[in-house]
Amino acid sequence: MKKGFVMKFTKMVKPNEVEREWHVIDAEGKKFGRVLTEIATLLRGKHKPNYTPHVDCGDFVVVINASKVEVSGTKLDSKLYHTHSGYFGSTKSKKLGELLEENPAKLFKLGARGMLPKSNLGKAMLKKLKVYAGSEHPHTAQVSKSKGSK
Repeated sequence: MKKGFVMKFTKMVKPNEVEREWHVIDAEGKKFGRVLTEIATLLRGKHKPNYTPHVDCGDFVVVINASKVEVSGTKLDSKLYHTHSGYFGSTKSKKLGELLEENPAKLFKLGARGMLPKSNLGKAMLKKLKVYAGSEHPHTAQVSKSKGSK
């Protein structure tokens, strides 16, 4: 190394230095997969300049109008979600359309979970996702940013 040469390193964010924001995403009339990628990006913190992969530096995400999301093609009738309790013959399947009507919050959490890390870090990120079927939500005091409300 030359004399007087200073190496610059990438700044790694520590967990106590993370500043979290609240984002509202209005899912009405948007494609399901596009909304999920936006949610996963915000939960991981990849939209921030100080993104660090091994630190939970993501923001809180509130999804409203989850039941009014659009699904392309014939996925409402053909895409299946399976559950299994561990006992023989206990596999149950539900179509995407049924799950969207009954519990859209579960559907969004399942989709977002698949796009997050498969570790304790991913579980912590998923806890910051709040999904509501209608336009009413109890987080109006925290929300500072609004995404997708056009």
